[in-house]
Amino acid sequence: MAMLKDKVCVISGGAGSIGRAAAQRFLKEGARVMLLDLNQRALDEAAAALKSDNVAVAVCNVTDSRQVDAALAAAHSRWGRIDVVFSNAGNPGHIATLADYPEDAFDRTMVIHARGAFLACKVGQKYLERGGSIVITSSLAGVRGGGGSNIAYVAAKHAQIGIMRAAARSLAGRGIRVNTINPGPVDNAFQTGIEIGMSKITGVNVTEQLNRDIPLKRHGTPDEIAGVALFLASDLSSYVTGAVLMVDGGMMS
Repeated sequence: MAMLKDKVCVISGGAGSIGRAAAQRFLKEGARVMLLDLNQRALDEAAAALKSDNVAVAVCNVTDSRQVDAALAAAHSRWGRIDVVFSNAGNPGHIATLADYPEDAFDRTMVIHARGAFLACKVGQKYLERGGSIVITSSLAGVRGGGGSNIAYVAAKHAQIGIMRAAARSLAGRGIRVNTINPGPVDNAFQTGIEIGMSKITGVNVTEQLNRDIPLKRHGTPDEIAGVALFLASDLSSYVTGAVLMVDGGMMS
């Protein structure tokens, strides 16, 4: 039987590489999927690429509780239930030394990641069925300090884990699970931009350095991250909550 048969999954950051890969995985396993993102054109392109009648889209700023509520209400109205909220939206932060780090960039990054994850939990729990799952995309940066050139991103990814742990405790009585996925470097445009910025500051090729440092000697793929999201969305992880799942090629081993 399909792992997500008839389940309804809402994915923020749905037009990005991980969001699209997760949607493809979820659809293959029988789910109905709503993609959320900031850009209507990007959403339409993502939906068209998925080639399924079980996809809907909604423009949504994940830092705005009214927009989050409206998007989830639309998914619930369309399909009568929500089983999975995949909080996957984010920005790459700003690459700069600590001394030069802009305060507005720090605030913006914290709001998108931390408030976004918080609202996914706060608003999402209103709509989720018993046995539902909230999955938050954190990062390897959420469990260590990183290179020190993107302090806001590191802080925000740490904050997501705290939000997840508190929400997991709060929602356990309703059978709703909350977990984070913590990817290491992923081969996508999001990560490439970060690595280019870090390379300029450090004077070394960060992409090559990472591939040397990763025990598996390569970046991950969006589909590999999506596979872990599928596990957490499905009943295979029915006894997993409050967990930080590293998907990092062994970097934290």
